[in-house]
Amino acid sequence: MKLETRIVLFLSFTFFTTISFSQMIEPQHQAASELICDYLEMQYPDVQVDRFLYVGVERQEMYYVVDRKVERVYDVSTSKHGAGLLSGSNCTPVGMHCVNGKYGADVPWGGILVGRKFTGKVAEVETEPVSTGRDEITSRVITIKGLEDGVNKGGKFDSYQRRIYIHGTAEEGLIGKPASHGCIRMRNDDVIELFALVDEGLPIIILDN
Repeated sequence: MKLETRIVLFLSFTFFTTISFSQMIEPQHQAASELICDYLEMQYPDVQVDRFLYVGVERQEMYYVVDRKVERVYDVSTSKHGAGLLSGSNCTPVGMHCVNGKYGADVPWGGILVGRKFTGKVAEVETEPVSTGRDEITSRVITIKGLEDGVNKGGKFDSYQRRIYIHGTAEEGLIGKPASHGCIRMRNDDVIELFALVDEGLPIIILDN
């Protein structure tokens, strides 16, 4: 069985039997990390992947992987429209990306950012699984850029021009469910922790699995 098929089957079926909590690393996470590392080395031989982020759109999870070992697992919320690459689709892009910038290092927990700048206001964070109708960006912003020409880089497919971010949200109750307008939302505690862990240039692989 081809490696790509093994990854899809493993992530699609085995993973949905696990209970996922931020920071809780299960044996299944590590097993998946090994498959993902093998996939990255085969698919992107020119990209250094000794340390990277993996985002599973169907899983609604993010892994921080160092030397093939899962160091952190975070619940996330990607687009309510699913995965997609086209500008204006409000979908979460897939493929190889990298961290392009970090904003909000001194912003207080729950602080609202507009245009990647702190507004001076702090959001009322909703912990129940309901939509507030406000797509507030809170605490930290990590910008990403695509590395694959014609896929997530350039023209109408450019993830950076689409302003796809990793960021905190005031709708924490929706984390773990597709709810964003394309970005990757995180709990405020989690995005603050991740912000301190990642550097510009860190690879990010986003897969629709």
